[in-house]
Amino acid sequence: MSMFTHIVVGTDDPAASAHFYDATFAAIGIEGGRSGEASYYGSYQSGFFSVQPPRNGEPATFANGGTIGLSADTQDQVNSWHAAGLANGGSDEGAPGRRDMGENKLYGAYLRDPVGNKLCAFTTNVED
Repeated sequence: MSMFTHIVVGTDDPAASAHFYDATFAAIGIEGGRSGEASYYGSYQSGFFSVQPPRNGEPATFANGGTIGLSADTQDQVNSWHAAGLANGGSDEGAPGRRDMGENKLYGAYLRDPVGNKLCAFTTNVED
């Protein structure tokens, strides 16, 4: 069972956000779709991620101090995810590399999407 049913982030540029998220989610093997101005990825069974204009009509803002973590199967997927984000309007917040936490062996990378939301992709399948 997934811990979350869904995560939604706001955007003031749905087209740029869809372009970014289509590329980054495809890099880790997750397909997406559209519903009006919203783009979504994943499913209700596994949990889904959506990006869309705020429903209240106010400008979108990103969470100061917030990060959305995505799971990748391999280090190659993390690398592909990061490269896809940079090539599709994202900015670097931490290049792919080892980020071990105690005995936990981790490999991850960080990006900001085109409107400033911070994301990371991590795998525990770490090559020594």
